[in-house]
Amino acid sequence: MKKTSIFLIIIIAIAISSCKDKYIEIFTANSPIYLSYETLRNSVKQTDAKVLENPGKFYFKDNYIFVVEKMKGIHIINNTDPANPKNLTFIEIPGNVDLAIKGTVLYADSYIDMIAIDISDLSNIKEIKRIEKILPYTLPPTVEDYPIAKIDEDKGVVVDWEIKKVRQVVDNNYYPIYKWENNFALSDRTYVNTGGLSNTGIGVGGSMARFSIKDNTLYAVDVAQLHVLNISTPADPKSINDINVGWDIETMFILEDNLFFGTRTGMLIYDISSPTSPRYISTFWHMTSCDPVIVLDTLAYITLRGGNICGNNLNELNVVSIADLENPNLLKIYPMSGPYGLGIDDNVLFICDGDAGLKIYDASDPLAIDDNMLAHFPEIQAFDVIPINGVLILIGEDGIYQYDYQDIENITFISKIEIG
Repeated sequence: MKKTSIFLIIIIAIAISSCKDKYIEIFTANSPIYLSYETLRNSVKQTDAKVLENPGKFYFKDNYIFVVEKMKGIHIINNTDPANPKNLTFIEIPGNVDLAIKGTVLYADSYIDMIAIDISDLSNIKEIKRIEKILPYTLPPTVEDYPIAKIDEDKGVVVDWEIKKVRQVVDNNYYPIYKWENNFALSDRTYVNTGGLSNTGIGVGGSMARFSIKDNTLYAVDVAQLHVLNISTPADPKSINDINVGWDIETMFILEDNLFFGTRTGMLIYDISSPTSPRYISTFWHMTSCDPVIVLDTLAYITLRGGNICGNNLNELNVVSIADLENPNLLKIYPMSGPYGLGIDDNVLFICDGDAGLKIYDASDPLAIDDNMLAHFPEIQAFDVIPINGVLILIGEDGIYQYDYQDIENITFISKIEIG
């Protein structure tokens, strides 16, 4: 009888406590500032050229450089004369991080949407199609001393935070659980054309790119999913497939029928011979770090950077044989200071080594790269590069630099676009 009474008391206590599964709490938090979906989807417009202030990804096509102003839009620079680049115009695109171009259509992200923009007439740039909610709902960096207030996705996208007291309904936990976000997900041939953008061909991005094009397919990757779009009619992109490709995806590189992802734990290799149905081949694992990857012939070059969100204090260049795509094999490790992006052109390897500056190597012998440094520019804190047609386009902390490397024994400075 005594045991029965105790059991009943427990049941009643649980029943009473379950009647109150929510309560009101007042606390100081990162409170979201929203941009409504209506405003977001009516914000793309062309303006006069603007000073570069916070540049991110960049892209090259037909002697034009396209530079992302992080979360704000894209600068278009006429680089017909690399010694005298002209800042032509700016496209306002809220939430923009990346881009790619086919013909005269530019594809860009705008928070959760993908948009197609007609750039055939650089004096009359206009949005021509938008695919809504194709990309993940992501949050900007927060003040880490405070939790995040409840997010209402129906109100729009979160563009910023304000620190203030909030009053909200909280689930009945002893310690409220808050979701912490500290990144933006969608967070890179021959061109002889002096008469504007050609209506054929694609451009080339830096090693930090998350967008890439192969023939009639546009690939856009976020931290976990690959979004596949058919662009056989460039002005009318169609979303056709979303594929889970892992986690902590950072960069993407295409070589022929293969797609290479740089992630924080390794390089993933996919077969895209069937463009709309990528097929996993293999993984080259490495220590947790931030890393882009580039590929030339049967070699992959991966820079690993440690610290902060990147994990271990590991800073190095990995050279990996991909002669057998199913069994990538580490050939050599080279110590670095804090590498970011990299590029390669006919065995001339360019590495943006953070505070150590830009390093240029002859990579003809992958087992002796560090013995064959061609040039070193320690004064340039470089983030990413595009080497093309003997001209290196480099984005650094204080500007966009260009160097002539046609005579590899005499690399010369061409010009600099200041970051204001």
